[in-house]
Parts: sequence; C-alpha cells; structure tokens
Amino acid sequence: MTRFAVLLLLFVLVLPAVSRAEPRLVLDGDFIQGGLVQGQTAPGAEVKLDGKKVPVAGDGRFLIGFGRTAAPAARLEVSHAGGGTVARDLAIEQRTYAEQRIDGLPKRKVRPNADDLKRIRDEQAIINRARGVYSAAPAFDSGFVWPAQGPISGVYGTARFLNGEPRQPHYGVDVAAPTGTPVTAPADGTVTMAHPDMFFTGMTIIVDHGRGLNSTFLHMSEISVAEGQAVRQGDMIGRIGATGRVTGPHLDWRINLRDQRLDPALLVGPMTPAAKGQ
Repeated sequence: MTRFAVLLLLFVLVLPAVSRAEPRLVLDGDFIQGGLVQGQTAPGAEVKLDGKKVPVAGDGRFLIGFGRTAAPAARLEVSHAGGGTVARDLAIEQRTYAEQRIDGLPKRKVRPNADDLKRIRDEQAIINRARGVYSAAPAFDSGFVWPAQGPISGVYGTARFLNGEPRQPHYGVDVAAPTGTPVTAPADGTVTMAHPDMFFTGMTIIVDHGRGLNSTFLHMSEISVAEGQAVRQGDMIGRIGATGRVTGPHLDWRINLRDQRLDPALLVGPMTPAAKGQ
C-alpha cells in the first residue's frame, strides 16, 4: 500500500469520529430550586431539559431555570446540528421553605366574589401576554442589582397563610420601605406591561430582559414608564406603594423564565447592611 493510500485510509477513519464529537457545553449559574443557569453550546444545536425543548439563540446561548418544586435531578440533552449529542444529569439542590402568616387582609382579597374572579382571570391573561414576550436581545447581560433598598420582609418560596387560609406560595422577594421610595430597573430591558390597578397586585410593571426572562414589580404607588419603553439598569420605573393585596407598603419583585418562577435574590446576592437597614 502506498504512503498516499495509507494517509487516505487514516483520514477516512478519523472523519466519522470528528463528526460525532460531543457538542461544546458550558453551564454557569445556580443549580438550586429557584435558580437560573446560563448555557453555551455550538450555534445551531438543539437543547432539551427533561425532554422539553429550550430556546437557543443564534450564538448558541440559552437559559434554563428551576422552579420552587424542581426535582432533585434534571437531564439536559444537546444535539449538535452536524451530528453528535451530549447528555448531562444535573443535580438540583433542594430547599426548605418557611411559613408566613398574614392576617388583617380584606375578606374579598382572600375570598374573591364572582365578579372579582372574572377580573382576576382577565388580568392574568394580560400578565401572561406580557410574560410571553420573547425578544432575542440578551438585555440581561447588564447583570442584576436590587431595584429598591430596605429591609427584606418576604422571601421566595415561603408557604403562605392569608387570614389563616392556605394560599399560593410567595414567589418573589419583598423589600419593605415607605410609600414613594424609588424603584429602579434591576437590569436592562423593555417594559411589556404597566398596569394602573390589578386586583391582587395593584400598580404593576413587567420588564422583559430578553430570551424569556422578565421581572415583575408589584404594589407600586406610581408608575414612571410606559409599555414599549426601553430601560437601562438603574433607571427609575416607579415608586413603592401599598396597592392591591397588602398590609403595608413594600415592593414585591419577581423573576420569571418562561413558565418557571425563579428567586430574584439569587441574581443579586445579599443587600448591603447599610441599604438593608434604611
């Protein structure tokens, strides 16, 4: 066999191995209930989390999140456009959630009547549309900071009893501060909802941070932005209030990734002692 024939044979033998090479996969974030993880793979790859397709941007980046009751294990599968797959089993840290009892709420805010229930359904449809926006620009690359300063009066995941009755868990983080305290955008984004009066949440704002990630701001006393407006991290969007179902002024800040409710505190870390004591 000639030297050329040997080289050709080696090339043919190596070529399939190259085409079947595992796609590049880098993951960074919080592998915990309520956590957000950013992924990077080759452009054109398909990504699935527990069999459900995950949107992948043109640059190969994607976001996955783990809700309050996420199972201890999840399976991530990546299929390369040119062939080759990689599967990774993810361990998701489990959390223990406290209970919170809130009394003194108006009866209608705990047991809505028929008219209230219709209003709540209509408002939820508005919220779903705003949260369903998918924009390709990764505005979240700005990073996240606290949108308001003050003592933390409620945390993510807490099991709630309202006027003694069990209700949905708390999915946000509460910052207690006087009515009128400024609320600023925690990250770059675009306002997809600015509602003046919702049954449960009062004045409410939703900001799209890109690729299915969004923030919601509840119980405001003032809204300083309009739907469709672009905001940068630190821009004022409104003021803390006590509108909707509340017992006192505070900001309830929530983070959603598509249909997953995440923990905002994991994106920003602890508030500084000085700010927390304001």
